[in-house]
Amino acid sequence: MVPGPSGSPFRGRSDVLPTGRALFSTDPRAVPTRNAHAQGVKLAGEFIRRHLQDHGDYPRGLVVNLWGSATMRTAGEEFAMALHLAGLSPRWDDGSDRVSGFEVVPLALLDRPRIEVTLRISGLFRDVFPELAVLFESATAALAARDEAADMNPYVAAAPGPRVFAPAPASYGLGISTDALSDAARIAAGEAWLAASSNTAAGEPARAALELRLQGVDAFLHLQDMPETDLLLAEDYAAHEAGFAAAMARIGAPAPALYHLDSTRPDTPHARPLAEEIARVTRARAANPRWIASMMRHGFRGAGEIAATLDHMAAFAHLAGVVPSHLFDLYHGATLGTPEVRAFLEHANPEALAAMESRFAALAEAGLWQSRSNSRAMGVGHDNDMRDHAASL
Repeated sequence: MVPGPSGSPFRGRSDVLPTGRALFSTDPRAVPTRNAHAQGVKLAGEFIRRHLQDHGDYPRGLVVNLWGSATMRTAGEEFAMALHLAGLSPRWDDGSDRVSGFEVVPLALLDRPRIEVTLRISGLFRDVFPELAVLFESATAALAARDEAADMNPYVAAAPGPRVFAPAPASYGLGISTDALSDAARIAAGEAWLAASSNTAAGEPARAALELRLQGVDAFLHLQDMPETDLLLAEDYAAHEAGFAAAMARIGAPAPALYHLDSTRPDTPHARPLAEEIARVTRARAANPRWIASMMRHGFRGAGEIAATLDHMAAFAHLAGVVPSHLFDLYHGATLGTPEVRAFLEHANPEALAAMESRFAALAEAGLWQSRSNSRAMGVGHDNDMRDHAASL
């Protein structure tokens, strides 16, 4: 069978067509592509626009969270965005279109200050794209050596040391448990994020360097490129995004601005504060009767997805404090507060029903859900206002 590259045609990857070939993952030497770089510049501009709108200034220090699977799908859009935020761009070999180095964008052309970027890369990214980690370290070292004012180039005044952090060699994931909602569990989650991010891309321990970088960070950015999912459908989003907030609290650093950059529609990316993105997803999908009805058609598995969404909301609330009580009210009204949904859960997956009842009770006990309705006090009852709101979505 003729081999061919993998990737997402939705991202303009016409090179992956036709499908049905023997796939290879990617050519790491050709990442980011020229098209991915152009999209990365657009993503950087959208994030800067939203941060200026929210805070009136550029971020001083930014952590960009990179996943290897997303980099494979997009051919490096997220990495290209990180380069552009720092005022850098890839350099390609004209013959092969492989990345052969980097170029520094002059401040006159950048027309803004450079942003001090730290990369937190996943284990898969570390293994598949080691050259990109080396390139980023070399590029930021070149920025530190430039004759530019510190207010326009924060790298010249920053402490030397690594800027790309990863799990230890042969380690993957964060190992964050989101079951308990106690103070001790939040501290443990923060420690787990730090422990799983405290090596250089080359595998050297660098916990002190990581904490030093984090002390100067005031913003965090994670990107989502897949339109068929959202941040409440998989626990990894809460572990990475809310886990970072717990890590900052663990080292006593000020709470950062948390951003989720929705690039599922390449022409119109949207950077949103994490709390805003969770509210959008809760109203548009999680508490939407159409989604709940679709899950009910899948029986046991659908009930599990309804319960899992609540678990992920709880993790974001516990670790990052970005889920207000009214969203839990809304989700309770659309699920346990709706007799038809409760009856479905009890019949199709009583374990999911028990888990949701226990989770809502734990949220209330932890002070993360202070219901404005009588739904919790009534147990199986529901608040008519919430149900009407859910039915109107």
